[in-house]
Amino acid sequence: MERSTTIPVLWFFCFLLGIQQLNGQVTALSQLGLHVIPYPQEVETTGQPFRIPERIIVAVEKNASAEDRFTANQLISNLKEEFGIGAALSNQASRSSITLTRKGAEKRIGGEGYHLSVSADGIVIRATSSAGLFYGTQTLLQLIKRNGSGYLIPSLKITDWPNVRERAVHYDTKHHQDRKEYVMRFIRDLARFKINMLVWEWEDKLAYTSHPEIGAPGAFTVEEMQEFTRYARQFHIELVPLVQGLGHVSFILKWPQHAQLREISSSNWEFCPLKEGSYALLFDLWKEAIRATPGSRYVHIGSDETYELGMCEACRLKAEEIGKSGVYTLFVNRAAKEIKKSGREVMAWERPMGWQKSNSPAVGITPDKSVVLTESYEYEETDFTFARQAKALGYKVFAYDPNPGIEHIFLPYFFRERRGEKVGGSLQESYGFLKTTMGSGVFDGVISTSWDDSGLHNQVWMLRFATAAAFSWNASEPGLDEFRNTFFKNYYGSEAKNMDVLFQLFNEGALYYMLTFERRVWHHGVIGKTHLPDLPRGDAVEYDPYWNEEYHDIIRLSEETAPKMERALELIEANQSSGVRNADDFEVFKSMARLIWHTAQTYKDLSQLERLITQAHRKHFESHQQSYDHMSEAADRVVNSLKRRQEVFNDLVKTWEKTRLPKGLSTVDKEYFFRQDRARHFANRTPDMNYLIYDELKLDMEGYLEKLLNYMEYYKKVYLTETDR
Repeated sequence: MERSTTIPVLWFFCFLLGIQQLNGQVTALSQLGLHVIPYPQEVETTGQPFRIPERIIVAVEKNASAEDRFTANQLISNLKEEFGIGAALSNQASRSSITLTRKGAEKRIGGEGYHLSVSADGIVIRATSSAGLFYGTQTLLQLIKRNGSGYLIPSLKITDWPNVRERAVHYDTKHHQDRKEYVMRFIRDLARFKINMLVWEWEDKLAYTSHPEIGAPGAFTVEEMQEFTRYARQFHIELVPLVQGLGHVSFILKWPQHAQLREISSSNWEFCPLKEGSYALLFDLWKEAIRATPGSRYVHIGSDETYELGMCEACRLKAEEIGKSGVYTLFVNRAAKEIKKSGREVMAWERPMGWQKSNSPAVGITPDKSVVLTESYEYEETDFTFARQAKALGYKVFAYDPNPGIEHIFLPYFFRERRGEKVGGSLQESYGFLKTTMGSGVFDGVISTSWDDSGLHNQVWMLRFATAAAFSWNASEPGLDEFRNTFFKNYYGSEAKNMDVLFQLFNEGALYYMLTFERRVWHHGVIGKTHLPDLPRGDAVEYDPYWNEEYHDIIRLSEETAPKMERALELIEANQSSGVRNADDFEVFKSMARLIWHTAQTYKDLSQLERLITQAHRKHFESHQQSYDHMSEAADRVVNSLKRRQEVFNDLVKTWEKTRLPKGLSTVDKEYFFRQDRARHFANRTPDMNYLIYDELKLDMEGYLEKLLNYMEYYKKVYLTETDR
């Protein structure tokens, strides 16, 4: 159950499938200059366009439900906010109106499908349910084109429905907490792309009343989570709480009062599944999660990466009897039995037939049939053998679109580095995987994850979420190139330019950032460490000239990266000036580009630092004053580097905290309790945002500066006599 970024065999075939589609024919909507996500299943272009009047009627049936009236009113608000189009609600359709009706829809489109008809005389959206009508309006909003000073919609007939019923994205806030307004905006963005399930891994971001120590300062209350749940439901999104069960529970077991429940006493990572206290505590938390999400059908208990399972004496003996997988399944079944009492189904990170395929398989023990299987990194055969077997036994099986990776700052959308070579990126992998699985008819749903391990800003994930939304709804179209362009135009507007280039630059810059200092060490073991250049010493400005030779490769890479980030900043500024949508994203992008640029500049500073010390050493034998001047220039270089770091970092924190609470927030009533865990998440290196510059802080350039200044003071006293001057 360990998360992996290894590309399975099936994914290779998915990759080939994607390559074949890259240069395929452009879709009908794209030919019209329309950028719709997800792409509809059936599109027919017809006659004359509909020219939107300055004020338009949105008509619903007289007996329309509250949900349908919400959809109509939301459409009216969107038309005004996004296009400045005035609209009014009516129970009577007229010429040039937008009509929403439950009459006349075909059964084949199912509960979430819709028909959308646009002619010169008006617009009609038909569906069998409130969800279908809502999704029809979300497509409609993406069809509107500017026409001089007004707007029009090309004449079209669209019949649309999803490939799978459950289309989930995973929202991980273990290392940060977004503000209330941002969460609501995020829900609306997902709804626009027809995502209908948000699996929210909130860890300590719920203020548990049964165990108040566990909730972090400023955590959302149960009442606030209830508000989010009701709000999401209006947009046809089910909010599913993910409260970790067996593993990943350091947010619980870091507390001394719960330490006796650990599988091994030295680690806060994992519960012992044979201790009754483990269940008593978790049942309390799951009950509150259920209360916080009224009307939702599921509770996700996580429980993956159980590194320590079977390590306590009692569990070791039990595992010898029934296998480690059996011990895991005992825990899952105990959780399912309790959670089912509240009318919920249980989701878990478990593979189809994983209880048989495990290295330590269960002996006659199978998961409860109510458990939804939501993880598998590979499906063995192109016909999804094990998924089919699990379904035949009565399990719900979700296709698992795994995390792109643990890269810092940005996602490897376009490429990764493996053994020094660039390989396919997460966008291609996800595209190929979703087209294969979602078009198979095997899976009940899909879940696309976004682990918060490296502390990325949530807006960086939007392309990933849109990918999941697009190809879980319609696995057939469009091709990847068209989709990528569609996303940039859809999400950032037709004014957005060079977004492909910008994202490529961030892909490169983020991989560079991860290579620097000790950042990769945190996840990958002993892989490089940057030291400071040698300080001058002794009577003759002695030093060891190793730095530029030792760090030759990273200096060269830094010199290449700095202008790339300067180019990224130019593109960001150009897009901001053009009036793009979601303009706040570009402030986040700017903060990221400046941090990467600063890192490159720091390596260039250190390189120059050694050269200045070298000059100081050489000039000592020619001119003490010139030697001192070179040391003084070196000190200034360090001062400026430290000043730049603080400025760039403070700006980043200020920008990110516009949409999230301060990381590691303490309040008057409660202090944040920080403990690391065995996962060594990059974002959990420090309780605050310093994790992004932690390596530079460890480098201790401040201490270097102090020692250099002390040596300069010594040198000045000894050598800069009146005669020397």
